[in-house]
Amino acid sequence: MITLYSMPSSGNSYKVRLILAQLGIPFKHIGVEYDGGNEFTKSDDFKRKNPTAKVPLIEFENGQYLSESNAILLYFAEGTPFVPENKLERARMWQWMFFEQNFHEGSVATRAANLKYKDRAHLRTPEILGPLLENGNKALDVMEAQLVKTPYLAGEHYSAADIALYAYTHSAEEGGFDLKSRSGISIWLKRVAAQPNHVPLEWLPS
Repeated sequence: MITLYSMPSSGNSYKVRLILAQLGIPFKHIGVEYDGGNEFTKSDDFKRKNPTAKVPLIEFENGQYLSESNAILLYFAEGTPFVPENKLERARMWQWMFFEQNFHEGSVATRAANLKYKDRAHLRTPEILGPLLENGNKALDVMEAQLVKTPYLAGEHYSAADIALYAYTHSAEEGGFDLKSRSGISIWLKRVAAQPNHVPLEWLPS
């Protein structure tokens, strides 16, 4: 059985738990929460598994490892309906996954994390939170522009891109972002949550 090292409250870790649940892939879970988890991930033993000292991290049965949430998503999504067969739609899936890491996470997720975790209390200044709010709203507006045109981000079908963006978007209100006024995103969130074998952020394997 594969082992997943993940942070239960993290959207990046949630992406991996979500796709594993939706594909029915069993896994052992080792939780590394933000408060107190830093010592574990920065240990020499863990850094031998992942030199970046971050989760999520997959440990395969043969002793190999795979890190970076979207790389893990694509590994498990390959050969499933979560990766479009159409070349352009598949490229659009990648486009949205790159967007998530380069633009969306750095604003939407970061602002929510600064407000949520006590270790980040020193980052709750107007000079930091203000630009994050502005950039996060821009990211959400980009998503909204797409989701008023198509039911899913890459087009007509649910894909790994939707899993990647759902993880931090569905909890964006924790960062002070308004989702209710964005009808495209609001409807999309319900579509994603209605997918077979969907599990919430709090879900962990028994």
